[in-house]
Amino acid sequence: MLKLSGIVEDSIVDGPGIRVTIFCQGCPHHCPGCHNPETWDFSGGTAMEEENLVQIVRSNPLCRGVTFSGGEPFAQAAGFARLARLLKAQGYEVASYSGYTFEQLLLGTPEQRELLDTIDVLIDGPFVQAERSLELAFRGSRNQRILDVPKSLLAGKAVQITSGRWQGEY
Repeated sequence: MLKLSGIVEDSIVDGPGIRVTIFCQGCPHHCPGCHNPETWDFSGGTAMEEENLVQIVRSNPLCRGVTFSGGEPFAQAAGFARLARLLKAQGYEVASYSGYTFEQLLLGTPEQRELLDTIDVLIDGPFVQAERSLELAFRGSRNQRILDVPKSLLAGKAVQITSGRWQGEY
């Protein structure tokens, strides 16, 4: 069961192509200038079963990817890891935003590592208002990185996606 603040069933701004974006409720970071401050409160939101979310994703025949946003998905890591496994079994690409860095998540809780192990792409790092840029694909500030998670895990260090569809090249 996940606590959510909302779902966008046809997003084109949270990753390449038409995606379903699932916004979790609750965030410990409280970044100044946050795009979604309404998601900070851990006591808000609506509870939803992971299987129901998979059905919502499957109802969009154009969707090929799902993005977890927030809030902070890694604050509900066990539930989002379960959801990611269900989605990957259906052939979806799974990406997640996080205010944590890849390096912090590697040293995080077992549940956070489990979620990291199940996703394809991580957009990591807090939003930093002084680094804000409207020119970046799928990121709000220059400090944030778009990472190939399987390659990063194999290398034991962050491996950035520097070209292709995750950089806005189609």
